[in-house]
Amino acid sequence: MARLNARHPWSHNDHFHAWILANLPARRGVALDVGCGRGELLAALSPYFVTVQGNDIDAGMREKATARCTGLSNVTVRGGDWTDAPGPVDAVTMIAVLHHLDAAAALQHVRRILAPGGRFLAVGLARPVSAVDHLWDLASTVTNPMIGYVKHPWPAAGKPQPAPFPVRDPTMSFDELKNTVVEVMPGAVMRHHLAFRHTILWTKPA
Repeated sequence: MARLNARHPWSHNDHFHAWILANLPARRGVALDVGCGRGELLAALSPYFVTVQGNDIDAGMREKATARCTGLSNVTVRGGDWTDAPGPVDAVTMIAVLHHLDAAAALQHVRRILAPGGRFLAVGLARPVSAVDHLWDLASTVTNPMIGYVKHPWPAAGKPQPAPFPVRDPTMSFDELKNTVVEVMPGAVMRHHLAFRHTILWTKPA
């Protein structure tokens, strides 16, 4: 299975850009992407918002994001603590970021800076614990090479490359994180997905 995945690699994180774009809020003034990485999502959000702000603590990632968004005058990339970004904002996005943070504190800050009607859109990872978690992981394992073949039909040349961004295993289970999410953001929708990911969608009440 590992050899099949290596022959047809694909980005599990980038795969969810379409989900984010399909769930944008009605008001689209300012978007903040936390942990923006190489800037692919910033570029994808650019046509939909007046201003798009990217934040990443890694200088190398910021450099790549800035290069990726050259020519997009409404996109800015900054370092430092993401909680220093001014609000209010209409959307906060996170892809594979929340498990690097103190989840409760991060969610509370998102709730504070979102404008009424603003939306939190997150794609994340959780530690598999329950039978449901393991079933989703099994389904993801089985479908991973098939999705890779569709997205990347030609075998990759050379050896598999390490992830270009910091990697950390999640410590919270899906159910533990869901309890925290619902406590901080009542009404949030959190769902399992293939590709070893889950999504969180919450709209701040107007």
